[in-house]
Amino acid sequence: MASEKTSVEIGFDGGQVIPARLTGDQVKSLRKAIGSGDSPHEIETEEGVLLIDLGKVIFVRISSGAKTVGF
Repeated sequence: MASEKTSVEIGFDGGQVIPARLTGDQVKSLRKAIGSGDSPHEIETEEGVLLIDLGKVIFVRISSGAKTVGF
């Protein structure tokens, strides 16, 4: 059974934002890496491998997981 994925957006200095769908373990690993400053950080996604320069990361938005329908 595939593990559930969370929507994450990684924002960089300069304005670029990369969206990704990560497992819970990948989200934990990213959060831990940002705290340590170990760079580059590697994340394997369905689209390919992301190598992230943590020194350029401005924000990480992690979806709450709440699904809503509306306008």
